[in-house]
Order: sequence, then structure tokens, then C-alpha cells
Amino acid sequence: MSGIKEYSIASIEDFVGRELGVSDWTIVDQKRIDAFAQCTGDTQWIHVDVERARRESPFGGTIAHGYLTLSLLAPLAMEIGIIPDDASAGLNYGLDKVRFMTPVKAGARVRNRVTLLSVERKSGGRVIIKTMNELQIEGEDKPALIAETLAMLVA
Repeated sequence: MSGIKEYSIASIEDFVGRELGVSDWTIVDQKRIDAFAQCTGDTQWIHVDVERARRESPFGGTIAHGYLTLSLLAPLAMEIGIIPDDASAGLNYGLDKVRFMTPVKAGARVRNRVTLLSVERKSGGRVIIKTMNELQIEGEDKPALIAETLAMLVA
């Protein structure tokens, strides 16, 4: 459910260039990192070997996978309400740009700041929206990542 006042498929162009919102903080703990490693098969020590990472990592401990942090964008954007209430569905349509800027250390909290960049109307009541996502890390000056994401809204 969208919490953005007067935000709908009909009015969505009015929101281009505007920040749609900022999600709540969510924790990226070792349990989540381990589950992602198991799911994807990416079990590199810097993510899953807590003792070795404490000894050898330049970050002083384990860090989240870049793709784990990227995967958090969608649910955090949904929390903000980027899918208007009058849309029957919102589907991932792809990525235009992604830059991983700061590693997310195990135990850190992150949130997503979303700005609507563009709207493209398609046939059949479909709308492609492009958003800028900035995954911020609590207590850090630079974000974990910035990404331009695309979603298809279905009326």
C-alpha cells in the first residue's frame, strides 16, 4: 500500500524528480549474510568466516555480499510505497546503473532513499518507472550503493 499522498498511476508524472520516501532501517546481520551465501553458493570467507575476517579483512569483520545489498532495494522501496494503490502489480524490469560504494559490515543497519527519475507509458496500461535508490548505512557518510532501477506498473 502506497503511503505517498496523491500518488497514483494517473498522477505519477507529477512526482518525477521528487523523493518518494525513505524506508525504515533494516539490519544486515550475519544470519542474513550466511543465508544469502547458502542460497547463492557465494561462500567467500570475507562474507562467512567470522574469525578469519576479524583477523584478515581490511573491514575488521565480515561484510555483506554486494548482491545481497542490491536485493534489499526492492522490499525497502515497496515499504516506501513506490507501487501506487491503483496498480494491480509492480514487476522488476531491470537496472540501468549500479555502483557499490561502501561495504556493509555484518550487524550494520541500512535504509533506502528513493527518488522517481522518469515515467514511460506503454500500451495496455503499463507504465515503466525509473527510480534512483540510495542504500544508506547508518553512521556512514557514503552509501552502500546507488542504483537506478526499473519497475513495470500494471494498471
